[in-house]
Amino acid sequence: MQEKWIKKSPDDFPVRPNLTDYKKEYRSFKWEDVALKFEGLPSGGLNIAHEAIDRHANGPLSDKTALLWLGQDGEKRTFTFAEMKKETARFANVLKSLGFAKGDRVFTLSTRLPELYIAAMGILKNRNVLCPLFSQFGPEPILQRMQRGDARALLTTQRLFKKKIRPLLDQLPELRYVFLIDAEEDESEQVRSLPRLMEQASDIFEIPPTDPEDMSILHFTSGTTGMPKGVVHVHKAVHTHWMTGQYALDLHPDDIYWCTADPGWVTGTSYGIITPWIHGVTNVVDEAEFNAEHWYSVLQDEQVSVWYTAPTAIRRLMRIDNDPTQEFDLSSLRLIQSVGEPLNPEAVVWGAEKLNMPIHDNWWQTETGGIMIANLISQTIRPGSMGKPLPGIKAGIVHHNEDGSVTEITEPLKEGELALKPGWPSMFRGYLHNEEKYNKSFTGGWYLSGDLAYRDKDGYFWFVGRADDIIKTSGHMVGPFEVESVLMEHPAVAEAGVIGKPDPIIGQLVKAFVSLKTGVEASEELKRELIGFGRKKLGAAVAPKEIEFQENLPKTRSGKIMRRLLKAREMGLPEGDISTLED
Repeated sequence: MQEKWIKKSPDDFPVRPNLTDYKKEYRSFKWEDVALKFEGLPSGGLNIAHEAIDRHANGPLSDKTALLWLGQDGEKRTFTFAEMKKETARFANVLKSLGFAKGDRVFTLSTRLPELYIAAMGILKNRNVLCPLFSQFGPEPILQRMQRGDARALLTTQRLFKKKIRPLLDQLPELRYVFLIDAEEDESEQVRSLPRLMEQASDIFEIPPTDPEDMSILHFTSGTTGMPKGVVHVHKAVHTHWMTGQYALDLHPDDIYWCTADPGWVTGTSYGIITPWIHGVTNVVDEAEFNAEHWYSVLQDEQVSVWYTAPTAIRRLMRIDNDPTQEFDLSSLRLIQSVGEPLNPEAVVWGAEKLNMPIHDNWWQTETGGIMIANLISQTIRPGSMGKPLPGIKAGIVHHNEDGSVTEITEPLKEGELALKPGWPSMFRGYLHNEEKYNKSFTGGWYLSGDLAYRDKDGYFWFVGRADDIIKTSGHMVGPFEVESVLMEHPAVAEAGVIGKPDPIIGQLVKAFVSLKTGVEASEELKRELIGFGRKKLGAAVAPKEIEFQENLPKTRSGKIMRRLLKAREMGLPEGDISTLED
């Protein structure tokens, strides 16, 4: 099974030198030791904002650049840790002066502006709960999340307020305030000018005692058909942020770090805000949307050394026939990590060939709060693999028994559900207002991820597909990701999405939706060629029997191909929740 996933031998991607030898640390790792990395609040307890901002501002990193912001119009702004301490204190004081109590939910709906990052830390300082929304959501998904999350305040811009929020106000009776980032004057007692409030607020704020188990962030995940689920995280999650920044992202004090994820998603908060600042690292934030030349320019001009991005962005870069290292100076770049959906083996190979370094995939979920499994810089990469569990994480493959129990599968290459032993610090603490759903996520001492995977004899984990994506054809169980990855090896293919289509004889047939690289023309001849290519690589039972060309495949705004939407459209079924669908 494993050989189908690897285009090149693992020896083609050997361990590369890094700044720390982690082997000894791995063997002796204890979560109790991670707790010692944090200063703790003078008033007692643990608060993410103190550890990310204030402790650096109070020490030798005071004058170091914390936030390097690149505006879409060419503007550049920098904030030191000392400046961030003052600005986040102002926002915390704004909330405090307006009577916001511990646990009140404050939502954010903004493009990647400095005020958003300042507010995120200010919210946590006042022990309120940060509830990020993606700025490209339409009114309905915004309303669903704010109602379900008991929104008390919203930070946004005048444009987004006028376009998306004002029509919803009558349906949000508990919403006390709207803070407008770019309004010079208050619109009403409820709709306030953030600049005026910040100007009046003190830049000194003492963070109240914070229990490590106090709620810190509420993220929403979209359901297949039902309402979005509110995923509860706590301040103690910062222990996982530190560990993963150390081992998966290999962050060091002199790094320049860039995470391309929007803070409307969990990656954009866990790794676009918290993790780099926990490590005292300069965090690059780019307001502009994806543009290949611009992205390469950011890597070059800001001398980015650690880059965290998504498979969708990588595939977009792969579409372009160029040699980035000849056109741009990327000599500062030493590590690329990818997350959001499984990274196709072809993309790992492309990174090695075009960027002079392979791209490291990793796996985690909104519910896990942080990276759980990764291809580390200090380990050999196996293209197509998630990698190995990080220290302090116990992962396994489990089989579901008829009586509802689960049994761990210890034999290599046997597929089952990927599961984790509970207890890591960033494990979600609940689904808001849905305890029954939360309890169903745990069985037999395991957290059940809903992802199917297998483990090879060397301990690397390999993604097969979501449990509800698996295709049953002629008695075979086919993982869509395996078929998609093989199709992407064809020089004409940019992206592929694979579903099971009902068939009266074989149960389901494998159908692939394919978008082609720039300059490639769709044709019946190319369809036949791709079907033959798939059969040669995968065998007739697994290869797609139908190919359909689409210019763009439906994806979430965080970059995941929406296979369920492809299937619903193919079969004429209800599309379910499409609030996260990319425009």
